[in-house]
Amino acid sequence: QVQLVQSGGGSVQAGGSLRLSCAASGSSKYSVGWFRQAPGKEREGVAVIDSDGTTTYADSVKGRFTISTDTAKNTLYLQMNSLKPEDTAMYYCAADRAAGWWIIGHPYNLGYWGQGTQVTVSS
Repeated sequence: QVQLVQSGGGSVQAGGSLRLSCAASGSSKYSVGWFRQAPGKEREGVAVIDSDGTTTYADSVKGRFTISTDTAKNTLYLQMNSLKPEDTAMYYCAADRAAGWWIIGHPYNLGYWGQGTQVTVSS
């Protein structure tokens, strides 16, 4: 059983930074990642990391966001820099047995989800 508990997020001005955290139990052999959904838009994959450490990013966040894990703390992070108003969304962490490169493009019907956290970027 995988459990994901998110923290972090909030409001920031454009150009600022935020870090999201996701405490994950039971997910050591899963791909884990971050997804987001803005009002009226489809859910999209942001960044994922496979159990072997391979990372995959959406083109829209490459060079600005960094996904990482702290295995000692069983925690997944998303460091978000140079934030833009279009990054405003509800952010979710998720875990699934499929490969990271696959789940980033299939942001629905994944195995396990965090509760979500709001990120708001003002211009």
